[in-house]
Amino acid sequence: MALPNHNSSPEIGTVPNPDPALDRSHEHTHAHLHHSDRAERGREEEVVYSQGTTAEKSTIPDQGLMDHDLHRRHHPERMAHSEDVEKGGDIEKNAVLDVDDPEKGSVSPARSPEKDPQSHKFANFYRKYKIVFHAVIWMLFTGWWIAGLIEHRHDKNWIIPFLLWLAITLRIIFLYVPITIVSKPMHFVWNNTGVRIAALIPDKFKIPAGAALVVAVILVGTFASPENQDNSRENRAVSLFGLLVFIFVLWITSRNRKAVRWHTVIVGMLVQFIIALFVLRTKAGYDIFTFISTLARELLHMANEGVAFLTDEDVPNLPWFFVSVIPAIIFFVAFVQLLYYWGLLQWFIGKFAVFFFWAMRVSGAEAVVAAASPFIGQGESAMLIKPFVPHLTMAEVHQVMCSGFATIAGSVLVAYIGLGVNPQALISSCVMSIPASLAISKLRYPEEEETLTAGRVVIPDDDEHRSANSLHAFANGAWLGLKIAGMIVATLLCIIALLGLVNGLLTWWGRYINLDGEYDLTIELIVGYICYPIAFLLGVPREGGDLLKVGRLIGVKLIANEFVAYDMLQNDEAYADLASRSRLIATYALCGFANIGSLGTQIGVLSQIAPSRSGDVSRVAVSALITGAISTLTSASIAGLLVTDEQAYFAPSS
Repeated sequence: MALPNHNSSPEIGTVPNPDPALDRSHEHTHAHLHHSDRAERGREEEVVYSQGTTAEKSTIPDQGLMDHDLHRRHHPERMAHSEDVEKGGDIEKNAVLDVDDPEKGSVSPARSPEKDPQSHKFANFYRKYKIVFHAVIWMLFTGWWIAGLIEHRHDKNWIIPFLLWLAITLRIIFLYVPITIVSKPMHFVWNNTGVRIAALIPDKFKIPAGAALVVAVILVGTFASPENQDNSRENRAVSLFGLLVFIFVLWITSRNRKAVRWHTVIVGMLVQFIIALFVLRTKAGYDIFTFISTLARELLHMANEGVAFLTDEDVPNLPWFFVSVIPAIIFFVAFVQLLYYWGLLQWFIGKFAVFFFWAMRVSGAEAVVAAASPFIGQGESAMLIKPFVPHLTMAEVHQVMCSGFATIAGSVLVAYIGLGVNPQALISSCVMSIPASLAISKLRYPEEEETLTAGRVVIPDDDEHRSANSLHAFANGAWLGLKIAGMIVATLLCIIALLGLVNGLLTWWGRYINLDGEYDLTIELIVGYICYPIAFLLGVPREGGDLLKVGRLIGVKLIANEFVAYDMLQNDEAYADLASRSRLIATYALCGFANIGSLGTQIGVLSQIAPSRSGDVSRVAVSALITGAISTLTSASIAGLLVTDEQAYFAPSS
């Protein structure tokens, strides 16, 4: 209970504060798990307040000068004031984070504040003649699109060039025209249609009505399409039953069932299903994700140029993990760092985060991490909200970890493509994991506290990893990629060797109880039987021994990691005869970082970012691991519901 603080009183001779709520004599203290010590000290020299709505300025404690430079690139008019302050003026200890729009939030720059005369000359020249630059770019892409449409409208895909041209055109238009000319009519239409219709429904019926709508969409989307031999309606019914079982298990084991925000769960499951429906059932969705996967494959092959230069032209063609996958990882990480320096990655993540923040009513920190995890990985996504980590609620800590476990990073996605795993399935699974991780985590560990980033999406800048220019960013990315690749190589070597040791001991032990021959006692056999029910609930065909094989892959993924499991799926002769449906479901079920090794990684990263929260991170880590694994399994179930032409994704013995 809050008690008045009678020890503090206004100083003599000071002007009375016109707002009684801000008067020092009216201060009060209260205990809160995630407040810093300074919030309870009652210091005379420093009081931190957050005023008004989320659209106004607010303060974040303990950020020093880092937040002072936030948004300098996106707000040039503040540069002069900022530089004057840096030269000797007073700098507020608690810098202000500006939120430009309560819905859009803010995305911080990635450029270094270091002055580069050459880049400033180009920037000034570009600023002076930017309309000419933009006109030339638009005419170039318009001519390219029209020429391609005329020459190849029958023999090439026209939708991808059109979408690229449309995106560039809209971006250039909105550099000169305020986006409110589109957003205001959209808000007007929504407020006079959706909002009014929702207002007619009594509050107590809104959640049941939303749940009924989601169930209806899933049932129609699942059973309306024609069946085939692999994807019969019977198999789809099993996958649907498995999806319901996963949700029920999470609800029955929820930390606080009464606190579950069903809006987040319902919308998350609906968005996950709609994404899968778009990718797996529509020609446009299939073409878009095919295009993205083709780009990923081409990006993978670009690394071969460097390998050939360092070794020989025939080396990239060798079927060795070390020369076919590792170089691609190094190059991809360096490329991502370059995109991060340019600000493109933050912009993209910010748009994803704003949508899920608005649609699912989660906090800004949760939306940012969930949107970033499929692209930059579990540790790096947490770094995006580094200033907020010490102040996260327990539910937010759980969600941050769950998002990392529920998906894979872009760097290893390239590695899996190098192994021959289907790119469309991998990419669609990554996107589906964003709403799935939010919904599933909030079902297992609902929010019971007040969040610091409720009502806003902010991606703070990271001063510790600033780059001076593009070349510096690319070089830093190459070094980071080398470290990631080295960690992957060392981890795989040790894990596979450890599995071999355990299997050797188990096989030796099993021979004395007649467990030898075709079914040697191994860790894969044990976890295969343990995960047998999971494979059944996913809708894996029940004939041909596929249930045991897919269960074994899921178990290996949980105990070892997804690298080992995907390698078994692609290269082990025992899995060459998997049915296409089984291979598809296994691909989705393995697409996540939920394994024991990643558990240590997550705890280490978050504990390093916020040492004061290491105990809280350890308390929720196992729950987040299990929740992230189930989140990935729900994507596999939905894939089992929707894919009707598995042959388009996998050959029976690819």
